[in-house]
Amino acid sequence: MPQIIVENITKTYLVDTAPIDAVRSVSMRIEKGDFISIVGHSGSGKTTLLSMIGGITRPSSGKILFEGEDIYELASDRVSEYRCEKIGFMFQFASLLPILTVKENLLLPTVFRPRPAGREAAKAEELLHLVGLTEKINVYPAQLSGGQQRRVAIARAFMNDPALVLADEPTGDLDEETEGDMMRFFKTMNESKGVTFIMVTHNTDLAKQTKQHLRMNQGTLQTV
Repeated sequence: MPQIIVENITKTYLVDTAPIDAVRSVSMRIEKGDFISIVGHSGSGKTTLLSMIGGITRPSSGKILFEGEDIYELASDRVSEYRCEKIGFMFQFASLLPILTVKENLLLPTVFRPRPAGREAAKAEELLHLVGLTEKINVYPAQLSGGQQRRVAIARAFMNDPALVLADEPTGDLDEETEGDMMRFFKTMNESKGVTFIMVTHNTDLAKQTKQHLRMNQGTLQTV
């Protein structure tokens, strides 16, 4: 069975009383360990699709199954567990809490999935080393550049050992060299840890480095 089955999902919004389909009749099957990129113009439905797969936005119709379970048929607490335990999110903005240090921002997702404190701290330090921010572990977000904040957000997505990472423009604030470093990090997590990736990007060169390259156009998903 595929890890994820997206079955004919549509998301409709009302805009000035007129229905607008942000995502229209999208179906896809995603195997464990896939690395999928999705490109498309702004407003084509990419972020809405990710948010539905991530259990954040309920589809207007259709089903999304993760490991055989329809996530939108689960009780609300089970959906929260799905987001916390199975998904690593990388949003368009770093969204770090300014009152917490870099390390504390990484530890935040673990509040809802308690494990030994020493293990969590060591995991945070390891991830910060992997994204090249060892020396920034005890500073605050305001003391970081935009690109450094982005790398903290990338590291945070892996704190709970996710089965699936949903990445929305994850390298948007990074220079070309650091972007390459982060892409190699993603590939390492994909190939050595078996983490499944669905990545939205405007960078077609980046998209071509993934195992499967898709395009969204006016709410529909197409193979490139």
